[in-house]
Amino acid sequence: MQLIDLGWDSSFDKSFESFNDRNLSPARIARENRNNYLTLSSDGELVGELSGKFHNETNGSAGRPAIGDWVTISPRPNEGRATIHALFPRKSAFVRKVAGMITEAQIVAANIDTVFIVCGLDNNFNPRRVERYLALAWESGATPVVILNKVDLCDDAESLVAEIESIAIGVPVHPISAVAGTGLAVFSDYLTTGKTAAFLGSSGVGKSTIINSLLGAERLKVGEVREYDGRGRHTTSFRELILLPGGGIVIDTPGMREIQVWGDDEGLKQAFDDIQALALQCRFTDCNHHTEPGCAVKKAVLDGTLDPDRLRSYMKLKRELQYLAARQSFKASIIEKNRWKKISQYQKSLKKKGH
Repeated sequence: MQLIDLGWDSSFDKSFESFNDRNLSPARIARENRNNYLTLSSDGELVGELSGKFHNETNGSAGRPAIGDWVTISPRPNEGRATIHALFPRKSAFVRKVAGMITEAQIVAANIDTVFIVCGLDNNFNPRRVERYLALAWESGATPVVILNKVDLCDDAESLVAEIESIAIGVPVHPISAVAGTGLAVFSDYLTTGKTAAFLGSSGVGKSTIINSLLGAERLKVGEVREYDGRGRHTTSFRELILLPGGGIVIDTPGMREIQVWGDDEGLKQAFDDIQALALQCRFTDCNHHTEPGCAVKKAVLDGTLDPDRLRSYMKLKRELQYLAARQSFKASIIEKNRWKKISQYQKSLKKKGH
């Protein structure tokens, strides 16, 4: 394998030079399985595991390798294995909060150039979910693209496409049918040699079907979709990096039951650029767009130029980010408090020993 075909570019050269060890090689993470990783490199496919030092010095899942990450390895091709020693700085990362009450980031995919947000033009159609994905995609540092699949099952595709275009400001929106093979040529503009794209969307939207069409083979399992809500089983149970025969790299991801936000509000601002522009016209700079006088955002809702559902979506995501920031601050304060508690206990122990 050539590194350039795996997505290597000059931005990683300087990071690799710092290791200055002839026995180390760069490799890309293609799959994670508990404590083992499938790595791709000039030595081919090798099963990698973290070195003891790397494992002990890593705190939290965000510091461990994720799908799409570049790492340094000491390869053992004769054994088909490798040891992973370090993680390269990520040029982009699609991050969400882990499910449940734990305040921790989960890296869904790293070093991606394009995020394909897939939505079905059937009972799965959900503009509010698309808005949420767009906020996360903009936050990732990659370029979002909306894919509206199953155009063959929709009698009013034009109006639904227009609805998504109205909320996906500055983002390409492509209607396709993976089953019928309609519109698939658009992917060639994004999936050129060395470019990586992640497919994101809920279960049943057709991510695996699209990737199978691009591969020209039934590599990924495709599940049935329920008629009443357009959802399907989570046929993809793990994330995987796949090399396309014509060049380009794709990352398939399981359908997400929870799409919890992570990061600051930069992605939110880009996803809701129209509301941000209106907010600049509000009388008060700290306007909450609720009951304040002179609110340009509420005025836009009243005169019909802003969809009230879009404003509710924006406010909901903003509250989630504020709650996340509060949780992170609380967690940091607890960590700091425990640190000083340990220091105090250590100092007391020294006094007892007469030091």
